[in-house]
Amino acid sequence: MRSPLARFIAASGLTNLGDGIALVAWAWLATQLTRDPLLIALVPVALKAPWFVFSLPAGLLIDRIDRRRAILAADMIRVVAYVSAAIAIWIALPFDPPPLRGTDQPVVFTLIAICAITVGAAEVLRDNAAQTILPSLIPEEGLERANGRLWSVEMVMNLFVGTALAGVLIGVSLALPFAVNAAAMALAVGLVFCLHGDFRADISGEPMQDRNWRVELREGLAFLLSQPILRGLALLTGFFNFAFEAMMVTLVLIVQERLQLGPLALSAIMASGAVGGVAAGLVNDRIVTRFGRGRVLQAAMISTFAFPLTVLLSSSGYGALAVICAGFLISEFGGILWNTVSVSYRQRHIPRRLLGRVNSAYRLFAIGMAPFGMLVAGLLTRSFSDLFGREFALTVPFWLAIATFATITLTYWRFLGRSFESR
Repeated sequence: MRSPLARFIAASGLTNLGDGIALVAWAWLATQLTRDPLLIALVPVALKAPWFVFSLPAGLLIDRIDRRRAILAADMIRVVAYVSAAIAIWIALPFDPPPLRGTDQPVVFTLIAICAITVGAAEVLRDNAAQTILPSLIPEEGLERANGRLWSVEMVMNLFVGTALAGVLIGVSLALPFAVNAAAMALAVGLVFCLHGDFRADISGEPMQDRNWRVELREGLAFLLSQPILRGLALLTGFFNFAFEAMMVTLVLIVQERLQLGPLALSAIMASGAVGGVAAGLVNDRIVTRFGRGRVLQAAMISTFAFPLTVLLSSSGYGALAVICAGFLISEFGGILWNTVSVSYRQRHIPRRLLGRVNSAYRLFAIGMAPFGMLVAGLLTRSFSDLFGREFALTVPFWLAIATFATITLTYWRFLGRSFESR
């Protein structure tokens, strides 16, 4: 594996293997500590809230230091956090049956939340650095293709291999997924350590001590806000993530309570998304060339409806699981097309010296909306449980997602068509 790009993609694959394991493990762990939708939502909120808090500081830091070192530091922090979570869970096992409100394991729940916040904060630094380092590894004309391959590998490892492995590991021990996750992150550290080159963004020659961080932050935000297409993509992605993460809060409970299935069923849903994502990653450059970026983004918006609709129309058992898997596959196919087009646009149109700051400001809107979706989902589900019963309440986040998707599709359809028709 001599190619720097190959090493970089392999490292991303390993970290996404860990993320895929964690995607199922965090959710399943929360439901073993409580059945309260609001408390269950707090675990993924702890993972995503750092995007809202640390995105701008992370971007400022990334534009000041070697981005390879930032990735190494972030991954090593995640190794420590996952090891700590595994030890805390192992000591506390076995858990008593979880209550419908509150938790009987407040100490364990608090420790897990702290580990989740730590992982989330490190992920902010890691992901922003990773997106800004890619243009240093390949020529500009290869960005769509490289991003497509990168997203494909990440999807396979995250939503296919990682989630499937998580279902098996949970069956052995709730602590085991977190230990395996730490091992995958440690291997990724080794691969990134082997990358050679100068990945600093400071190409202006301006002494570091003479740079004003407030001015730099304003410069990054000002560039994003002055670019209508970038600003629009950030807001759109933010609303998509708001709705998607709202659905994920109660999906695990729907699998357990409506479908009456175990962790492998949740893994199967996530794996179906990987199938759609990999397929999109393999053909995205040809689809974009054939239909144009604007039409591809519009089609991706339509595909988002597939997942919530199939969940709402399903009932119970493996037949319902198959329908939901098909819906998630379609949604993730469109989602990867959206990501490869939008990420490539950012990498191509943001000046290299501003890439870290503008990229982090973009993701402040794009990913920072996710924890709000989770909190809203938890609050709505708890409130509707008291008013209309638990079965209906678990579907409320999916109705919210459909309403959100419909609103932004109607609002931004023509904007996307006009903005990309000549690009």
